[in-house]
Amino acid sequence: MTNDVTAYKVAVLAGGWSDERDISLASAKEVKSALEEAGFTQVDLLDIAEDGFADTIAHGRYDVAFVAMHGKYGEDGCIQGMLEVLHIPYTFSGVLASSLAMEKGMAKAVYRRANIPVSPDVVVEQNDPMAAEDVARIVDQLGLPLFVKPACNGSSYGVSKVADAGELAIAVEKARSAGGRVLIEAAVEGTEITVPVLGNDDPRALTVIEVVTGADFYDEIVKYEPSELHHVIPARIDPKTYALAQELAVRAHVALGCRGCSRSDFILRADGTPVILETNTIPGMTAASLLPDSARHEGISFPSLCRTFVELALEAHA
Repeated sequence: MTNDVTAYKVAVLAGGWSDERDISLASAKEVKSALEEAGFTQVDLLDIAEDGFADTIAHGRYDVAFVAMHGKYGEDGCIQGMLEVLHIPYTFSGVLASSLAMEKGMAKAVYRRANIPVSPDVVVEQNDPMAAEDVARIVDQLGLPLFVKPACNGSSYGVSKVADAGELAIAVEKARSAGGRVLIEAAVEGTEITVPVLGNDDPRALTVIEVVTGADFYDEIVKYEPSELHHVIPARIDPKTYALAQELAVRAHVALGCRGCSRSDFILRADGTPVILETNTIPGMTAASLLPDSARHEGISFPSLCRTFVELALEAHA
């Protein structure tokens, strides 16, 4: 990438059809403003759900695409595959890493192979029945409480915390409404933290954030409230645990094959063991978002961060 950022034409991709369409559009608007503040003069915000998008992106002579999409079609490898076919460099992870990280059951298999602690789980296929004997078997295997979530969705949509066996079948149907498989996990009690990671071939962990919700979990409502209500930076944990969490986040980034950035969420057990929940390959990019908050703590402004993402995209596709 040359120092003259005015030479680059950037497409900021947003919107789409997922549950996270609105937050994607909000992220994209802030990204566009940040890139312009960083000196880019050719920045277009494109909603992939708009008529004519495919023609626009194919013939727009874009040097790079900044993917500001969350959930299905944006974070699962779909838009990345389209950009690969068009030979347009793009921010963040590629097709395989995106799809692996998005499918929580598959991601947990990768975590296990990389010796990253996970909670015990059961995966329920899309059309599997949830009879009384199935509920009894799962509760006997995992105990209570449980978390029930769509295996392939983002931002806590469709997630339920189940404290009573009688609630399990209903929670599974709620998660199924998002489509695909359902992941049932033993709930891990403890402090919730998140660890952003920045880089391609030599990634590094940024400042660890402690997430304080006052709710059962970091749901889709809490996530988009003002960050100062819920983010403690840096996390109030002992140095050994802090360093281990950073190490595990980088390990997850590498094991999944991520590039550009990622953000892994953990629960700290009472003994200080970080148990990974998931890895986000396209973290939120609004004023309330976790990764930009962590970067600001390290002196990286939002415009500088967005420029760095573009630089990493061009580096990865060189």
